[in-house]
Amino acid sequence: MDLHHPLKTEFPQYQQIITTLYSTDERFHAFMEEYDQIDDRISRIEENLEFATDQEIEELKLRRVHLKDWLYHAVRQKPAAAA
Repeated sequence: MDLHHPLKTEFPQYQQIITTLYSTDERFHAFMEEYDQIDDRISRIEENLEFATDQEIEELKLRRVHLKDWLYHAVRQKPAAAA
């Protein structure tokens, strides 16, 4: 079972916009990088490859949700024709 949650998999209908924003918007790029790093860490913890306390994993998951929410709103703000 794949425990990763890549943004393009989570929102396949926005793949082109995500690619465009990632390469043209520094803030989007930075937040997506952080999202991917946190997602990777959570996956390693859930696969028992890395250790974290319950509190640490919950904080990581909460941060991932906040980042995903911000990224989703940034994607929704970008007109499809501009992508």
